[in-house]
Amino acid sequence: MKKHIWIAAAIAAAVIAVFLSAKGGKDVSVPFSNPVIAEDCPDPTIWEEDGTFYLMSTGARRIMCSKNLVTWEVAADRAIDEQSWDAAKELGKQFWAPDVTKVDGKWMLYLTCYNAAEDSRIAAFTSAGPAGPFSLVGVLTDSRDTGILDTIDPEVVTDPKSGRTWLFFGSIGRVHRVELNRAGTALKDPGNPVYTHVAGVLAEDNPERDKVFEGTYLHWHKGYWYLFASGGHYWNHTYRIVAGRSRTLDGVFLDEDGKPMTEGFATTILSSEEGDRFYGPGHNGEIFRDRKGNEYMLYHCHNTDNERSSVRNTLLQRINWRKDGWPCFEGGKPVQEDMTPRF
Repeated sequence: MKKHIWIAAAIAAAVIAVFLSAKGGKDVSVPFSNPVIAEDCPDPTIWEEDGTFYLMSTGARRIMCSKNLVTWEVAADRAIDEQSWDAAKELGKQFWAPDVTKVDGKWMLYLTCYNAAEDSRIAAFTSAGPAGPFSLVGVLTDSRDTGILDTIDPEVVTDPKSGRTWLFFGSIGRVHRVELNRAGTALKDPGNPVYTHVAGVLAEDNPERDKVFEGTYLHWHKGYWYLFASGGHYWNHTYRIVAGRSRTLDGVFLDEDGKPMTEGFATTILSSEEGDRFYGPGHNGEIFRDRKGNEYMLYHCHNTDNERSSVRNTLLQRINWRKDGWPCFEGGKPVQEDMTPRF
């Protein structure tokens, strides 16, 4: 696959050269084709430093890098150091949905260590640099202590105004929020943590899972915090990306009609239909803006070109904002082609 990634990069570079030559050397965008990562790469998290983007997905085995979010290569074969990997294996047999972000000046990795819905936890790791390797710090929250089924899909965000850091997580047991210490290495009040239900309903009350949310991501845009999440069954076309918004991170998130996400309401922004080539878009990564002012989001998606339906590729797509402030994608579906970001 690494060879294929390099071939794709070479082709993309050749196309760019042709376009620049045709335009007299002007800086112009060129098209790319999805998926940008054609292998199994679900639940991507993306971070950036000094013009390089880094990516990790479920499994947390390696770190990839890119200059334009389109062409990717392996930056590190091991995302977590060997000693921490062995220690993490004692916490969970499976590693799901990583979240990498900088907290209080340090690179942090938050990772689901999963055995079962009632035996799942989120652990924190740290690294001296963006390309790892990450070392285990400790467990932040554990379903065996809280009773929150599926303590998975961490999203850590620091409010630049208040300086408070929050962990959002959850799925079939509902999405919750809990405050962390300033360094993001432990709960703020480990002796008496306050867990607040912020989105979704219990899966046992909603077998269709259209009101069950997971894979949260928080993004600030023009006076609102937008909570992106995924709803539906992750293995088929019902999976989709939804959003709600709040003026504050510790507030109530509402859909475009003013209905609360806590009751399972949300505004759908990206979905698919049965029979589409790309279906079940979900668990999006971060949003990045290029120098042209265009914003892009990466997310995972099933692809009918794959022999195994369990494989989820990574797709890249421009995200827009309506006049009323709500995010949207042109056409509302995953695209096969888009324009390459110009960073």
